[in-house]
Amino acid sequence: MAACALRRGVLAAVTNFNKKNTHRLLRVVESSGGSEGFGPRASCLTCGLPGRSQPRRFMSSRPEGKVLEAVGVFEALKQHGKYETGQLFLHSVFGYRGMVLFPWHARLYDRDVTPPVSDSQAEPPGGAHGSKEVKGKTHTYYQVLIDTRDCPHISQRSQTEAVTFLANHDDSRALYAIPGLDYVSHEDILPYNSAEQVPIHHELFERFLLFNPAHSPPFTARDTLKAWQEKNHPWLELSDVHRETTENIRVTVIPFYMGMREAQNSHVYWWRYCIRLENLGSEVVQLRERHWRIFSLSGTLETVRGRGVVGREPVLSKEQPAFQYSSHVSLQAPSGHMWGTFRIERTDGSHFDVRIPPFSLESNKDDKAPPAGYTF
Repeated sequence: MAACALRRGVLAAVTNFNKKNTHRLLRVVESSGGSEGFGPRASCLTCGLPGRSQPRRFMSSRPEGKVLEAVGVFEALKQHGKYETGQLFLHSVFGYRGMVLFPWHARLYDRDVTPPVSDSQAEPPGGAHGSKEVKGKTHTYYQVLIDTRDCPHISQRSQTEAVTFLANHDDSRALYAIPGLDYVSHEDILPYNSAEQVPIHHELFERFLLFNPAHSPPFTARDTLKAWQEKNHPWLELSDVHRETTENIRVTVIPFYMGMREAQNSHVYWWRYCIRLENLGSEVVQLRERHWRIFSLSGTLETVRGRGVVGREPVLSKEQPAFQYSSHVSLQAPSGHMWGTFRIERTDGSHFDVRIPPFSLESNKDDKAPPAGYTF
């Protein structure tokens, strides 16, 4: 994978996209035939730096055995409307190739947006930080497939098995994951098209999508995708997104209800939550500690402290500004709240705390049984 320090160049190039200028999308491939490539502005797909619309061959200084191969052409960003099922895209932050399955319309609660002076709200249960009312705004996210060829390149920055379900009733704590499934915000989509009939490598691609050259994009949903979406809708649905920025570190949280299980004559309610940390500044920082407060409707308040997250202490830099992970929480009550802070360390050894926006844990779908697997 080429150096991802070029990512910001991609964003600038695509942001300034001009319909008169088509950018070719390229990726690094293995080759035994020297080190020729295409276009002096080209780079690998994981970095996504566009090449010239009419690339010319040139001798590259890339390591021997690596060449660039065109895989598609960037399209204009959609400023209005949504991307359709079958849309190919490059993730603007993590750099992987993907394909849109279907959209979700979520409520985005952005605490960085200042509400009107007259708006106020009592502090969340358990003393969660912040007292201002945050009004939700509709925002589009997409359920997508991740190209498995790119998973090794992003595994240190984003989990590729983050979408999990409760397993069967025999084990109340057992989970299973669907590899290569993700949720992507509309502004993180860099659309492109390709002449390949199988442009994405994923075990579900041919089960879910059908090549249809008469359609734009040239891939349409099979009945199996529609049936799978309908069956698993309660456990896949993205409804609320919470966002807050502290000292240029933006934290985004998306909670998902997973269902209820019975354990030792009591009901245990499960949620997963996806968290993305993004460094919006130029200073290199590292996540060192987490501090969670978990309030349950039953009246309990739990405090959780620990080193890092999911066993890691990620560095957030200008070259690799984001880290995304998922985790789980269970309560012996049908609802609750979570909030907290991340302890961040600067290069000079000083620290500061980044707020995790408070979010609700709701079990409004507990009348339905969680799936025991994904079938077709």
